Amino acid sequence: METNLPQTTLSCTQCGGELHPDEGQIFLTCPYCSAAVYLDKARVVFHWYLAPTLDETKARGALSRWMAGNQTVKDLDQKARLAGSSFEYFPVWYFKRRLPGGKEEILLEPAAATSVSEIRHVRLPGGDLRKYDSGLDSQSQPPTVPLQAAQSWLAERQIPKEEIIEQALVHIPLFSFKYTYQNSPYTALVEAATGGVFANIFPAKAEAPYQLVGGLAAIIFLCLATFPIIGAIVDGESGAGIGLLVCGGISVLAFPLLFALAAWVAAKV
Repeated sequence: METNLPQTTLSCTQCGGELHPDEGQIFLTCPYCSAAVYLDKARVVFHWYLAPTLDETKARGALSRWMAGNQTVKDLDQKARLAGSSFEYFPVWYFKRRLPGGKEEILLEPAAATSVSEIRHVRLPGGDLRKYDSGLDSQSQPPTVPLQAAQSWLAERQIPKEEIIEQALVHIPLFSFKYTYQNSPYTALVEAATGGVFANIFPAKAEAPYQLVGGLAAIIFLCLATFPIIGAIVDGESGAGIGLLVCGGISVLAFPLLFALAAWVAAKV
C-alpha cells in the first residue's frame, strides 16, 4: 500500500505530536511518546499486536482437539493428513463499540484478504494488546483493506458510526494449517494467543442421520399418543385406559431401542 503523505499534517493519536512520515511509510513510531501508529490514507490509528502464547507444537494440539470435537466428522483428528503449516501476524481492524446501555464490545474486521472470514470472531481483550514492534515486520502481513472499507462493513451490519469510540490496527498471531481429508484440501487457523481454531469450510458432521433418528422417534411417539384416543372412541373410558396401558408398555420397549439407534449413529457419523 502506498501513501503520499509529506504534504499532510498528521498528529500522533496518543500525544498529538506532529508526525513526518517518509513517502510510502505506513508503520511509524511517534518520536515524542514512542506510540506505534499506522497511517491509512492520511488517518493515524494506534498499531498493536497480540503476543503469542502457543508454539507450533501446542497449536497442533489445539487443532487436534478441535478435530476431535463435536463439530467435525468422527475421527477427523486421526484420518486427516496435515499438508503444511505456516505462522504470521495477520492484520485486523479493531473497533471498540459503546452500546446504548453503556456496555462495550470489540468488533474485528480482516485488514487483508483471507479465505477464513471467521477470523473476525477472534477474542481480542484490550488488556492483552502490546505496542507493535518493527522487529515483527518480517513475519507480519501488511494491511491491504483500507480502514474506510472496514467501516463500511460495519455500516452494512447496521452498526452506527457514532457508537465506535476507538479504532486501531492489530496484528494477531496465526498458525495456518493445511490438511486433507478424503482427498479434499482444507485450511484451519489457530490463533496463537488463546488457541482458538477458526475455519469456514471443514468436514462437518452429517445432519441427515440425526434428523432421521429424531423424525423416527417423533413418528413412533405420535402414533402411540393416538392409542388412548382410539380406545376412548371405541370403548369409552375403559378403552382410553387400555390405550394408555398399551401406549406406556410400547413406549418402555421403544425407548431403549431408539436410544441404542441414536448411540449407534453418533458412533458412526
